[in-house]
Amino acid sequence: MTRHIKRGGRIWIRMFPNIPVSKKPAEVRQGKGKGNPEFWIARIKAGRILYEMEGVTEALAKEAMSRAAAKLPVPTKFVVRGRIG
Repeated sequence: MTRHIKRGGRIWIRMFPNIPVSKKPAEVRQGKGKGNPEFWIARIKAGRILYEMEGVTEALAKEAMSRAAAKLPVPTKFVVRGRIG
């Protein structure tokens, strides 16, 4: 998104990975506690705003957001402030 708008506006990321996922190494016996955190995830509920953008035209923002949405594993919708619905 940042490259598409050529650093012309501001972007806010409204999600944050705050849940650690731990795993134990392969071929390790049971017991001895929980494994180390391997990666972090963010649970996203339906209707959550993921990104916000300002300072660019609506057409440019829509194209940048559609490029970002193509990389996400969930269906997304473009919403304009004041025109929700």
